[in-house]
Amino acid sequence: MCWAGRMILGISRILLVLVHASAACEFGPSPYRTTGIVCRMTKPAGLLLNQETAQVIQAAFRNAKFPNITGERSVRLLGKVAYGLSNIQINDLSIEKSDVELKEENAIHIAIKNVTASFKGTLTYGYAGAWFLKLFHSVDFEIESSIDLQLNIKLMCQEDRLLADASDCYLTFHKLTLHLQGDKEPGWLKQLFTDFISFTLKLVLKREVCKEINSLAQMLANFVLDLAANFVRDKDIIVDLSLASDSVIKAGYVESHHKGLVLYKNHSSILSESIFSPSLLTESRMLYFWLSEHTISNLASAAFLDGRLALTLRGEKLQALFEMEDTEAQQKAVQMIFQGTSYNDSVAKVWSLAQPQISLQPEGTVVKSLVAAEVSIFPTGEESQVVLYMEKEITVTIQAAYAEKKLILQPLDSSIKFKVFKCTADPSGNDPSIQSFMQNMISVAGIPEVISSIESALTSLMNNKGLNLFHLINPEIITREGYAIVQLDFNFPHHLLLDFLQKKL
Repeated sequence: MCWAGRMILGISRILLVLVHASAACEFGPSPYRTTGIVCRMTKPAGLLLNQETAQVIQAAFRNAKFPNITGERSVRLLGKVAYGLSNIQINDLSIEKSDVELKEENAIHIAIKNVTASFKGTLTYGYAGAWFLKLFHSVDFEIESSIDLQLNIKLMCQEDRLLADASDCYLTFHKLTLHLQGDKEPGWLKQLFTDFISFTLKLVLKREVCKEINSLAQMLANFVLDLAANFVRDKDIIVDLSLASDSVIKAGYVESHHKGLVLYKNHSSILSESIFSPSLLTESRMLYFWLSEHTISNLASAAFLDGRLALTLRGEKLQALFEMEDTEAQQKAVQMIFQGTSYNDSVAKVWSLAQPQISLQPEGTVVKSLVAAEVSIFPTGEESQVVLYMEKEITVTIQAAYAEKKLILQPLDSSIKFKVFKCTADPSGNDPSIQSFMQNMISVAGIPEVISSIESALTSLMNNKGLNLFHLINPEIITREGYAIVQLDFNFPHHLLLDFLQKKL
């Protein structure tokens, strides 16, 4: 129950800043045969993320390491002229416009318009001619440029991981103007060196800037994948996000398919046939996650094996549970069970005896579990005594939602069947009032209290993973027979990208 809720909402952080797909791994004949998790990012999300492209391109230009440029040419009357550009640094940089287009040939095309950049450095030159001695000069220079940049990001698969290959990179120069120091040098010299170095400089800029963009793209891809993997990992419980099939790029969306296997210590869930079909998702929202019942059920099983499906209540929590209504029958039952002992000297424990069974249905997530509950008292100066023990089969339907950065789990109809009931106040079991009281207390207050505790714990856990840093807009959790869909819009947290770039560059 708790892991179903966490998985459904927590997964929404996965790949928020990666336009993703795959292309080179070996998969079976069916494209969705073993898919447990599907992520679909639509064109509006791509356009939103493209607004951050300027930050990445600017970082690529500034972080590029421009080597010294040297050359030599023979010039009539002057003889051989040698030149070198050194200490090349970028000064001013601005980007006018960036557009993104999804290509169905498995690529994302990004066009960056009018990148204006200013480069500064030192120009050293020397020449030996018929009427000149060998002379060497050194002047500062500035190069003004206007460039269009085109990226075709190929979407690859490497060791079952998504890889963004941005090596298909083109720079088109509309302007490349060389200014020598204060324009004091004669015009013929300026024109001479502009002609000499422009072609070489263009090649160097293209090589170094494109290399840096490709490096940043791969760095960002690895960062996001590691972020996603960490988010679906908690201690010994891990969700395998490796690719299950080739991903798909359409004009309106990019879609990746992941195995969704649940790993717990040395155990792994088995692959199952998937019921995913692209028609199950639409293109009206920015981001979609499709989650199989198989994956969510295995998460619940792993949580059980790890001893996480347990709850302890004492003090005011215990009092609120047993005093949900102020009636004579309630007061009599509580007096008999606790034998006059204070709630502060009592404790109730609730835990699952078996792996819960999860079923996803249109009305919600149906959880069926065999649960044990035990109430112990600690009379003054005496050892603890178990005054109530019961085992019951509980079936409850839960609807999940996420609002105001909190997970909301709403229990709907429920049923309770007692398997074992032992109470020291009624060892013969002939008094029906206690069992009737407990039946009512569990359905009216007990189940909501357990779910409320799960709600709070999972919200805290997801916030610790950083979900609260993202602005999720109207997230919806929709359950259908055998699967769940999370769909949402979002605003990208600009500061996260800046923090990443500052730390990595």
